[in-house]
Amino acid sequence: MTVRLLLALFLLFSTSFRYQHHTPLMSSLKFLGEYEIPYNQIFKETVIGGLSGIDYAPEQDIYYMISDDRSAIHPARFYTAKIFIGEKGIDSVRFITVSTLLQPNGQVFPNVKTDPKNTPDPEAIRYNSTAKKLVWTSEGERIIGSKGNILNDPAITVMDLYGGHIESIINPAMLTMQAIELGPRKNGTLEGLTLSPDGQTFYVSTEVPLYEDGPEADITQTNSLVRIYKFDWTSKKNIAQYAYKLEPVAYKASPETAFKINGIPEILYLDDEKLLVIERSFSTGRLPCTVKVFIADISCADNIMSNKSLKENLPAHLIEKKLLLNMDDLGIYIDNIEGVTFGPDLPNGHKTLIFLSDNNFSPLEKTQLLLFEVIP
Repeated sequence: MTVRLLLALFLLFSTSFRYQHHTPLMSSLKFLGEYEIPYNQIFKETVIGGLSGIDYAPEQDIYYMISDDRSAIHPARFYTAKIFIGEKGIDSVRFITVSTLLQPNGQVFPNVKTDPKNTPDPEAIRYNSTAKKLVWTSEGERIIGSKGNILNDPAITVMDLYGGHIESIINPAMLTMQAIELGPRKNGTLEGLTLSPDGQTFYVSTEVPLYEDGPEADITQTNSLVRIYKFDWTSKKNIAQYAYKLEPVAYKASPETAFKINGIPEILYLDDEKLLVIERSFSTGRLPCTVKVFIADISCADNIMSNKSLKENLPAHLIEKKLLLNMDDLGIYIDNIEGVTFGPDLPNGHKTLIFLSDNNFSPLEKTQLLLFEVIP
């Protein structure tokens, strides 16, 4: 066999293995520490807050973090940052850049106070290392009022690394905001987003059920089913949907009629059959959230793309889920966790997970970074 042939074979196999991704064996998650970003920290004349999505780009060793500021404090934006990990967990966080999210016309998004119909509600951000592009989601808006309705559809947008708009991905029709109780609920749509390592597949998830798919989670067990949507990156088309059943709300609200919720704020790709799914429960009357992390297996779940109402036509096979961690068991304050990403490998070869909380620009809440070691 000639040297040239050996080199060709090496290149072939190295290319074929470059993007292979095996499910990190996860028997448990070991808590390594917490880092808190100071409230109202200023970076390049913007307030750091509302961080609701995070993703790690290993080749640059940087993290992308998106803010859900609806251009109310500063223009809608995302940050890049370095997270320094030491023997005792996260040592420090250094912000590097801030970039404005831009509309297709190249302009910044308007302030939600003056133009709520055209202002996004950014929730998730992921880096496509193959395409060298970013993708982000917006929850949109649904306000039904006597003075007129505000209906702003949830959105999935591809942008360059500096915030410039590249293309808008067409959602399934069921994700269109409507004045009647059909389609997405207010503040309960595309919070979850994740990409496969090769950049060819991505998933988005709604936070709570669509109106036609059933009730929101409550204290008692309900058939609260959310949809996880699978997309092909090349065609940008939705190619499958799966139903995931939410846990009940963890605690009663005080008073009991006050706001409470349990939903999916983020998902993370493990392999073609498994996703990491975060469920976050909050009830009025207590500040901390109950955050549970599940391994979700979609391999045997029904493809429900043609199912117009999960409430009327319950799928035979839902996504199977297994509890990996209940953060209540950590014995620390847990805030509004909305983001998760794999971080760098540890010296022992184990993977890390980093969770991020959204402080809602409130002095009563924290911007937390929680670091975990993945135990095989």
